[in-house]
Parts: sequence; structure tokens; C-alpha cells
Amino acid sequence: MELLVFDLDGTLVDSTLDLANSVNATRVHLKLDPLPIPLVASYVGNGAPVLIRKAMGADASDEQIDYALTYFMSWYRDHMLEHTRPYPGVMEGLELCRQEGRKMAVLTNKPERFSKTLLAGLGMDKYFFQVYGGNSFPEKKPNPFGLHKLMEEAGATPEHTWMVGDSSVDVLTARNAGVRCAGVTYGIQPESLETYPPDLLLDSLAGLPASLRPAVAS
Repeated sequence: MELLVFDLDGTLVDSTLDLANSVNATRVHLKLDPLPIPLVASYVGNGAPVLIRKAMGADASDEQIDYALTYFMSWYRDHMLEHTRPYPGVMEGLELCRQEGRKMAVLTNKPERFSKTLLAGLGMDKYFFQVYGGNSFPEKKPNPFGLHKLMEEAGATPEHTWMVGDSSVDVLTARNAGVRCAGVTYGIQPESLETYPPDLLLDSLAGLPASLRPAVAS
């Protein structure tokens, strides 16, 4: 396999609590009640603007949402590493993939600067030749532009590329780019994989290298 492209939140790292705390700090600042953590988690995956729009509710004006997004981004920047950690098996899986010579990158709808800061803070940045975020291109996932860009940079063909993620957004990104997708069962939105099944389903990223070896031989 020439290229593995990973989603970030819900796939590599469990960031639910830091995201939820940041959303609720924003709501409290605006004199709104905090939201349950599972509800905030259900809003994650399409980028910060969508997260805040959903968290603020249908009655919020565009001006209120813009202000809330600015406050959220500032709060999250200062608190993103308080509770966020790699999921069990992630570091093992990444190390095994590196030892086997696979190129790896991250494509997330999280802002690029935050993504790079988070990965560096957790000592994970060394595994990836490139990290692109939701503001790296004109369109976010599931638009395939970012995935095509990574394949171009890595010199990888669609048949030798996998997208790895926890939600339907990642599956649709893979489908739109003409590549295969591995889904993880432990993430933020694994239930969405029932509607959009990936080609491969994993309970732990530690099993990813072994799961891909038959595909390499085929």
C-alpha cells in the first residue's frame, strides 16, 4: 500500500471532551445552557463552523454564530490538549505502518493549524509527511480535492490509497476520490458507517497493517 490517509478526530485521537468543553464554554459565555457531551459529539466531523452552527441552534443569527465561532476557536486553541489522547492501538498501528514503509498523511475537517498543533503536542506528527485541514482547500471532506492532492504529492494511485476514518464523511470522501476506505468502530460517529459501509472495519488501528497485507499481495 503506497498511501494511508487518516482522519483525525475520532480516528487517531479522542478529542470529544476538549471539543465539548470548548463548545459549552462558548455557550456559557453567551448565557446559554451547556449541552450534553454526546450531543456535541454528534455535531463533530464537518468542521468548526458546522459544529458551532449546530451547537448554537436554529434561532442563532449569522452575527451570533460568527462571534461564537471566534470565541470557540480561541478557547479551543488554549485547551485542545487537556484531555485529548490517541485512542488505544493508534500509536502501535502507526509505528507498524511506518516500519513497513507506508506513506501516511492526515486529512481532517479540523482547521489545519489546530491539527498540526495537536499532533505535535501528542508526539504524533513524526508519522505524517503532510497534514491538511478543513481550511486548507476551498472545499472540506467529503469533497475529494484534499485526497487527490495527497495522492499527487505522494505519487500514489487510487488503487494503492486508503482513507481511514470513523464516519460516513470519510467513506464518502474515499468513494468520491475512487479509493478504498477503512473504518474504525471506536470513534465519534461509528454508527454512520452502518449507512455508508467501508471496505474494511477495524476495532483497533493496531490491526491495520496486517489487514492491508492481503490487499498488497492481490
